[in-house]
Amino acid sequence: MTARPAGRPLVPAYLSTGGVARPSRPHLERLSVLARTGEHPPPGLPAAQLALLEALEEGSLAVVEAAALLGLPVSAVRVLAAGLADLNLVHTRAPIPPADRFDPDLLKRVADGLRALKHA
Repeated sequence: MTARPAGRPLVPAYLSTGGVARPSRPHLERLSVLARTGEHPPPGLPAAQLALLEALEEGSLAVVEAAALLGLPVSAVRVLAAGLADLNLVHTRAPIPPADRFDPDLLKRVADGLRALKHA
């Protein structure tokens, strides 16, 4: 018997989602934050969803972080997380918006101030 190639998952990603290709919550993004609600999972929950809940026991994770921990594609974790959110087992939060663009004039003044301190 030959060993499986390194990095290749034992179970294809589409099987971990039960064949579901799209999340029930399309607003769930790669940087959305997931957190457990504290509800107990119902019996018969798929192993991949249980693994995601277990990963969230330590605290909140972004979808991409959960995907890395589980070794699954982000698209599969989005489907799993949406299913758990539908069962009220996971809270989802939109990603934190990026900061407003920096003010180049402010950066120039800070750099000038640092140079002045260095030479003082």
